[in-house]
Order: sequence, then C-alpha cells, then structure tokens
Amino acid sequence: MIMYTKTALITGASSGIGMATAKIFARNGINLILCGRRQERLDILKNELNSLCNIHILNFDVRNKKDVFLKIKSLPKVFSTIDILINNAGNAHGLDNIQEGNLEDWDAMIDINVKGLLYVSKAVLPTMLLSQSGHIINIGSTAGKEVYPKGNVYCASKYAVDAINQGMRIDLNGKGIKVGAINPGMVATEFSEVRFKGDTQKATKIYQGFTPLQAKDIAEIIWFTVTRPAHVNIADLTVMALDQASSTIVNKK
Repeated sequence: MIMYTKTALITGASSGIGMATAKIFARNGINLILCGRRQERLDILKNELNSLCNIHILNFDVRNKKDVFLKIKSLPKVFSTIDILINNAGNAHGLDNIQEGNLEDWDAMIDINVKGLLYVSKAVLPTMLLSQSGHIINIGSTAGKEVYPKGNVYCASKYAVDAINQGMRIDLNGKGIKVGAINPGMVATEFSEVRFKGDTQKATKIYQGFTPLQAKDIAEIIWFTVTRPAHVNIADLTVMALDQASSTIVNKK
C-alpha cells in the first residue's frame, strides 16, 4: 500500500461533513483515522476509500472520556503522528424554550459538542506538540455567533466551541500548530433529523424553499483551509448559503 506523508483524524466521520471531508482528503492522498459511533458506516466508508489512502477506524463515542484516550493511544505506529485534527463530531437535540428543555438533550449537546471536542483535542495534542506542527480545525456553527429562538443550550455549546477555538489558538501560539474554526450555517445533513429525533418530515421542511449548503461545500472549505501556505492560518471562517442572511432570516420561496 502507498504511504503518504500526512495523517488526519476526523471525528463524526460516519456521515455529513465528516464523511465528505474524509472523501476529499482521501482523493488528495491524506491518510485517514476515521472516528465515529457507527462501526458499519465507518467500514463502508473505509472500503470505498481504501484504494486511495491508508485508513484506520476508531469506533468510539466522544462523550466517553476513557474510551477516547484509550482508542487514540492504541493507534498503530504508522497512524500515531496526527498532522490534522478535524473536530467535527457534534449535534443538536430538540428545539424547545428553555423552560421546556429536556435535561437529557442538554447533557448530550454539552457532552458531545463541548466536552467531546476537548477530550479528543487533549488526546491528540501531545504528538503535535512533540513535532511542533499540526493543524486543528474545530467545526463550529453560526449558532455560535448568534443565538436564535429555542436555540438556547445548542447555541451555548457552539459559543463554547468558538471560545475554545480562540483559547486553543492563543495557548498554542508559538508551538507550530495552526488552530481555526469553520462555522457553517444551514447544511443539508442528518443534523435536523437528529435534532427532531427521527421526524424526517419535520427535518426535511427545514431545508425546503431554498438551496442550503451541502456537506461537500464545507469539506471543500476545510480542504482549502488545511492547504494554505505554512505562514497562513485561517483562524475563523463563517459560511452560509446565499439565501441565509442570519440564523433567523432565510429567503424561502
């Protein structure tokens, strides 16, 4: 098998932005560590991309602190030096007024979107610090730039990602590690289906009447970001569909 020079670890690689990013990385010869909870989907993706690059699967839930560290520590030597970390795992659960919010939904969003990102970053950073090089891309959201009605805890979790991204960049300054965030607006993925707990009809309506972003659009931006010259770091980038002006203003026809 051909050996390439860079390795990327992608969380939430079994669907959406994570999967699209894996595909564009593979086409460009980046070795992949595909992380996610759905082993079957990861296996299918590996089989699809196996001829393009070297691939290793890590099946874990980012909420499980112990498992995150054990799985990343267990990486074979050929995958142990991680050059690019895509902190993509994240989701929304429910869309309720704060007084009607579900405690389990709140826990899930904070555990995945905030704590999970921190766990994975903490596990990956030692090798980047050792080599004095690396690139961390944190996938945020326009929800981390502007709170919208009933977004409360989800928005709070994405505001936290924005703050963590800034803090990482400050703390790692001078260490040779790039840190940046990509903050998408409305992207047609499984996001809304998860938010509405499998109600596909309700989820589909979110993207009707306009052309939303696609996972591939964000993947292409991520690829652009990680291929800038060594002295260039895209620190914070927000992207929306043409018809989306803000979290609450969408031109639907």
